[in-house]
Amino acid sequence: MNTPIANRYEFVYFFDITNGNPNGDPDAGNMPRIDPETGHGIVTDVCLKRKVRNYVGITKQYKPPYNIFVREGTFLNSEIERAYEESEKVKDLFEKFLAHSKNKKGTPQPPQHYEDAAREWMCQTYYDVRTFGAVMTTKDESKTSAEESDSGAETTTTRRKSSKLARTAGQVRGPVQIAFARSIDPVAALSASISRICAVSEDNPEQKGVIGRKNYIPYGLYRVHGFISPFFAKQTGFSEDDLELFWEALNNMFEHDRSAARMEMYKRRLIIFKHESELGNAHAHELFARVTVCKKPGVATPRAFSDYEISVDTDNLPSGISPLDK
Repeated sequence: MNTPIANRYEFVYFFDITNGNPNGDPDAGNMPRIDPETGHGIVTDVCLKRKVRNYVGITKQYKPPYNIFVREGTFLNSEIERAYEESEKVKDLFEKFLAHSKNKKGTPQPPQHYEDAAREWMCQTYYDVRTFGAVMTTKDESKTSAEESDSGAETTTTRRKSSKLARTAGQVRGPVQIAFARSIDPVAALSASISRICAVSEDNPEQKGVIGRKNYIPYGLYRVHGFISPFFAKQTGFSEDDLELFWEALNNMFEHDRSAARMEMYKRRLIIFKHESELGNAHAHELFARVTVCKKPGVATPRAFSDYEISVDTDNLPSGISPLDK
């Protein structure tokens, strides 16, 4: 692994969508997410992280150290099990802990906890664990494996032992954190009927016409804030190469996420504030306040990115702050 990053970062990211649904709400019939008090559009951090994961996965072909832990078609427990199957260090520590737990007086305690070693392996193998963090304690603790119970019987005692020696990898707080995105102006959440001219089968020839609805907003420019901590990067091994890949993903992820609901969704601007020190040289909110957005004169209802102006105040920046524009 490369050396972890040594600088703190904050960033402001802008993206927009035209006649699409940037993040449907399953609790509202997949309508675009809206702040009910202001009418502003919302896109969750989970939605944006999903696109970063997908971009890294397809560009790096899901190969270590850029494999993706949380992705479609996989099982989290199975991915965690790989640490115990593919890492000799983790396997050895786990076996020693099993022996020590059964005979504490006769077997010395291993020098490192097996779960710590499993967590290290997960960070080294999976880009999204190294970047965003993960909860890797998803085991069903009510189950007892034969290797953890001499009789194989499921009792209160063996269940307790099983939970202590579960093949898990703990929790990781990632260095990259993303807030909810919010639209600059209120958006109109609309729904259009969609129809089909042909029936599904000969048995029901009348099954055609209106078959559903398509939810969308005519236009929305969204702004999101992000934070990158070098202290958590040290814990996961998030490196300068990982950081460059993250910027690359933010710049290109929408190009590989086209769908009927998100045909025209684009990255518009990425403004980065790099701190000279690990602790940082200014408060994040003060830096974010230097990035302002306003509608151009004469624009009442924005329908394109060209209807806005984004400005960054770089005058009298705090010492140790370097603004970057990608």
